[in-house]
Amino acid sequence: MGVFTYENDTTSTVPPAKLFKAVVHDADVIVPKVVDSIKTVEIVEGNGGPGTVKKITFVEGGQTLYVLHKVEAIDEAKLEYNYSIVGGVGISDIVEKISFEAKLVEGPNGGSVGKMTVKYHTKGDAKPIEKEVEEGKAKGDALFKAIEDYVLANPNYN
Repeated sequence: MGVFTYENDTTSTVPPAKLFKAVVHDADVIVPKVVDSIKTVEIVEGNGGPGTVKKITFVEGGQTLYVLHKVEAIDEAKLEYNYSIVGGVGISDIVEKISFEAKLVEGPNGGSVGKMTVKYHTKGDAKPIEKEVEEGKAKGDALFKAIEDYVLANPNYN
């Protein structure tokens, strides 16, 4: 098995603790409201903590598809959230899973910096397909910004 690691930083004007709450604790409700293609986020196993598996159902190209998202760890004190895509259309034939290690830290002017480490766990000696990596990064950035926009548009959100 190969492991290929990519890192990405994203800035936000929302303070870290508030953004963490939105991204980690309230995303199941927020995301279907702010991303038209995502229809539902439902827990299929677990209670929301580590080990929980969520099914994210969305429409793409006129088809209803899904990914399975497994919560690996949540650290409230360090504002860290680790999860993996373990099934559904997010996993190609050459990928066993895609792991995400996310952390929010203080950013400029009271905002945040989202630090993301993405690890593609591939089968055998296969390398991730660069186009899929770029598409995944773009979708992740768009999702982060959509949640940020929701928080900014709802000043009473806390």
